[in-house]
Amino acid sequence: MSTVFISVGSNIEREKHVRAGVKALGETFGSLQLSSVYQADAIGFSGEAFLNLIVSFDTQLSAAQVDVILDDIEKDNGRTAEQKKFNPRTLDLDLVLYGNYISDDPNLEIPREEITRYAFVLEPLAEIAPLLKHPVTQQTYADLWERFDKSDLVQQRINFNWN
Repeated sequence: MSTVFISVGSNIEREKHVRAGVKALGETFGSLQLSSVYQADAIGFSGEAFLNLIVSFDTQLSAAQVDVILDDIEKDNGRTAEQKKFNPRTLDLDLVLYGNYISDDPNLEIPREEITRYAFVLEPLAEIAPLLKHPVTQQTYADLWERFDKSDLVQQRINFNWN
């Protein structure tokens, strides 16, 4: 059994797609742990602000199997091939951690570099797993977040209506 962490994001019909994505994850994987929802400016392109959170669950599936399911959930929520990185997206589900697994597969980067690069991944991860250690740096997510450069940060925790 492995504990996995998924980064969830949307900036097209944000509330609808965040709700649908989390619902599909729960229906597929069972009990979920959710971070707060954060609103963050788009990075790398101009577009509507994103809603982001981290979802965690335990699974016996392989990282590759989880990744395929995430792709299917994205497609079920209107994600198209044009909705790549640095573009508006209906739903973005990224497998950022899979236990302590470190992947050398270029098509399945684990842990995702976004963890230490982007506040929209690191802050919610530090919220729900503060004492967990990054498999490469061996620093806790709380420590990584404390040291994160927040000088240009445009991100805030929001009250999200799950209904």
